Amino acid sequence: MLFSDLPPDKEPLDWNTRMKIAAGAAKGLEYLHDKANPPVIYRDLKSSNILLDEGYHPKLSDFGLAKLGPVGDKTHVSTRVMGTYGYCAPEYAMTGQLTLKSDVYSFGVVFLELITGRKAIDNTRAPGEHNLVAWARPLFKDRRKFPKMADPLLQGRYPMRGLYQALAVAAMCLQEQAATRPLIGDVVTALTYLASQTYDPNAVNQSNRVGPSTPRNRDDRRGMADGLDSPDEHGRGGRNGSPSTYKNSPDYRKRDHVREFSTGAELGRSETGGSGRKWGLEDSDQQDTQRDSPVSTSRARETPRNRDLDRERAVAEAKVWGENWREKRRANAMGSFDGTNE
Repeated sequence: MLFSDLPPDKEPLDWNTRMKIAAGAAKGLEYLHDKANPPVIYRDLKSSNILLDEGYHPKLSDFGLAKLGPVGDKTHVSTRVMGTYGYCAPEYAMTGQLTLKSDVYSFGVVFLELITGRKAIDNTRAPGEHNLVAWARPLFKDRRKFPKMADPLLQGRYPMRGLYQALAVAAMCLQEQAATRPLIGDVVTALTYLASQTYDPNAVNQSNRVGPSTPRNRDDRRGMADGLDSPDEHGRGGRNGSPSTYKNSPDYRKRDHVREFSTGAELGRSETGGSGRKWGLEDSDQQDTQRDSPVSTSRARETPRNRDLDRERAVAEAKVWGENWREKRRANAMGSFDGTNE
């Protein structure tokens, strides 16, 4: 079954399934980029090349345009421009220079299709909305508009924080400059975490309702922005078994230590060996407070550089959560092995 051609009699994909498909497709791409030797560039990643089985497990197909990636000191391979309009990375379409980051861009388009329910190119839509990425770019600039980007067929049944994180990952993958896009391994880490956070679509999600902020809501957002309480299925901070939010706890000190190094400084990586920037963290409560303040409205106007940093920081939260989730699973596995959890 093609991901792009689900039967009309099927129920719309719920949020959990969409994140599961995205994480699985990203893992397939990670295998080509990081496990294969030499690395393989897919070159034609699109929704119609993703097959789903009955359990909605994704499989990449049609490797007819796949190309061996750069090796040694080479940063790219030059080739005739091929692929599908709407999915091709801009630098590849203009110069014919193909890199692993070209695939990351294509994945960003596929992921955005999953989130929005729109096609990469849809000429049946209103003028200005034919191209999915062109339509989404202005909306990426203001996360207050993120709920408008969610697929209407979801009917609001998604965790609000999960939506923010998912759109942040998509936005980073769709950066126009290839060097600023994340590695597919970083994307897998973030999406594996998002896919692990099951959400009950039948539950009423109070946090998805639009309304004035309250001190309690801001406290919940602070916990999630710091990555100290993993959000539950309703988008709120975790309670049972989640890391402590007290400032004198080891969990808080660990996050604070990570935050000290998250300054947005350049990393010593090559174009094909890293995203070129450090992942950053930022307290979203401070952002929301500044945004709500009438005094700081003019001062809080976003610049392109600030928007890029905001997206990087949002992806960083998902990446940190994903890494912490993996560490917790490893610790539980070790505890079961040596009998400490019995």
